[in-house]
Amino acid sequence: MAKQAPAARPGVRGSRSGRPIMALLDLLGRRWTLRVIWELRETALTSRALRTACDEASPTILQTRLTELREAGFVELRDDGYGLTALGRELFQTLTPLNRFAERWSKQGAC
Repeated sequence: MAKQAPAARPGVRGSRSGRPIMALLDLLGRRWTLRVIWELRETALTSRALRTACDEASPTILQTRLTELREAGFVELRDDGYGLTALGRELFQTLTPLNRFAERWSKQGAC
């Protein structure tokens, strides 16, 4: 009997391992991704309101990011607009200490 090849891991830009942390960092490092998560932290927003909140980001790139975030399970489309899922809120809470660190770091003139 022939041996089956192991299931392929999803591709991750810049990584041959496909490790989950690499996939997450790749997604979060894409232009406007963190900003979308930030703007949805408190309330759902329509596409137009989100675009305004994101300093008039290109509608094409914004929709691409929303699609990626929806596919990743962080954002959902609801009756009142786009909002964070439970997983998206958990991600935001996970990033909050990093934001506090960045604020302290910036006050040292490091950026």
